[in-house]
Amino acid sequence: MAVYDLQEQEQISELRAWWAQNGKFVTALAVAAAVASVGWQGFRWYQNKQASEAGALYFVVQQAAEQGDAQKAREAAGQIIEKHSGTAYAEMAALLSAGVQFSQGDGRNARAQLEWLATNGDDAAFKDIARLRLAAVLLDEGAYAEALARLEAAPVVTLKARFEDLRGDVLAASGKPTEARAAYQAALDAIEQGGSEGGQTLREVVRVKSQALGG
Repeated sequence: MAVYDLQEQEQISELRAWWAQNGKFVTALAVAAAVASVGWQGFRWYQNKQASEAGALYFVVQQAAEQGDAQKAREAAGQIIEKHSGTAYAEMAALLSAGVQFSQGDGRNARAQLEWLATNGDDAAFKDIARLRLAAVLLDEGAYAEALARLEAAPVVTLKARFEDLRGDVLAASGKPTEARAAYQAALDAIEQGGSEGGQTLREVVRVKSQALGG
């Protein structure tokens, strides 16, 4: 029993010596782990809160769009962009609100929200849709060179036909029928390759426009 007590005392002494040497480090690790856990939970709570608030504002944008209330849609979308720009709601709100502004004849505010999305958006498809709609707004205003510049970079595959179709519209409007027909043909080729948004309806529309130019 005495031998056992002596061994036990030696183990205790070794443990005390190890703790004296490493105790602060172990404690620091435990504290850091606890802080990280609390911090992660806080971050998740903050994300959920942001998404909830952004979702409520997006609902306001949707209602305003249904009612054709451009000012209300613009203001709600502006709040989402200002306070919740990191959420998908900001990108969707910018697109929806820009459509309302354009339909109400407010090209300036439509451009502003589309420019924000095209520059700051995270989703490639949303950014390309913003560029496409921005080019359409510029075409409507007669800013042909600017419209073509917005269509220059290659979009996601599903929007290629739409981009080429609109490029054809801009070129036709600017008095370049040969180049316009080439763009329309590129749109038809993209549709034939599959995966393009629009399908049969877009094919017929592009075909009619190309034929109207003598293509």
